Amino acid sequence: MKRFTFFARTSLILVYLVIVAGALVRMTGSGMGCPDWPKCFGYYIPPTDIKELTWAPHRAFEDGQVIIHDEKLLVAEGDFTTGATFDAANWRPYTKHDYAIFNAAHTWTEYLNRLVGALAGLAVLLMAVFSFKTGKRRIILLSWLTVGMMFFQAWLGARVVYSVLNPVKITLHMLVALLIVAVILYVIHLAKDIATTRFRYDRSFRVALWIGLVLSILQIALGTQVRQAVDAQGTEDFLTDSGLLFYIHRSFSILVLLVNGLLLYRNRLLQLGHSKVRWIVALILLEIVTGIAMYYFDFPFSSQTFHVVAAALLFGLQFFLLLESGRNTKETSTT
Repeated sequence: MKRFTFFARTSLILVYLVIVAGALVRMTGSGMGCPDWPKCFGYYIPPTDIKELTWAPHRAFEDGQVIIHDEKLLVAEGDFTTGATFDAANWRPYTKHDYAIFNAAHTWTEYLNRLVGALAGLAVLLMAVFSFKTGKRRIILLSWLTVGMMFFQAWLGARVVYSVLNPVKITLHMLVALLIVAVILYVIHLAKDIATTRFRYDRSFRVALWIGLVLSILQIALGTQVRQAVDAQGTEDFLTDSGLLFYIHRSFSILVLLVNGLLLYRNRLLQLGHSKVRWIVALILLEIVTGIAMYYFDFPFSSQTFHVVAAALLFGLQFFLLLESGRNTKETSTT
């Protein structure tokens, strides 16, 4: 059980690190740093210089390696050494999209994002393997379901690249990451010895918590769409003409704060024992502060990363609190 718990918690940490890395990718505009998948410009370890992606005479290429030629991506048709002149017969066009730009910083930012994702996938697989040691069928099924979700997330990541950062696919990519977080948290909850933990049960508190969780999910989905609008328009245009989507997103934050403020008040009034509510409210305030900073100060460095990571942490805390709030309902209750 200890090994399973270790890998479950490690998986959770690494999935959150993937979310952090994804936020850095968005902040730096590195989403197309690797225009192919799962390799990066046809390499397992990506290039660091444009020369590696440039045709040159008497140079050896391996099957699948990529070059940028006449502002197009070309893929080597096999292992060969170039002659004195370019021979188009040795190359085929890359057909997934027509994006053919190399930026070393963007490439390595995206590559590190993928590397952390691979480590998270390995940790989830080990969690699933050791789930058999628990002897609990639900834990085993959910652990292997998480493995499947990680494969689906990887496939979806490829679709994001092939679509050249389609907004809907980016939003779905983020929501699937949160779903993976939720399942891992639930698995940890099932594996944890809860006999020594006591919370007072309150039905109204749980209802408000469900509402707060749903609002947070909607906020995150809206936020990814707003960010994509920023990427499409540029910050200056966005600040002068934000559009209806942004105003909905901004107004929603007030509702989220009010609902969770109510949770904080009820938890203290009835002494339910849920200390995590304070952290939830703190994260919402951080969300609001970073949102204000991005809007009024033209996206200060790292503000977007803090904004996205705080939203993901907020979701995780809310979901785990929802699990905790249903414990020991027969022992202690306010209803």
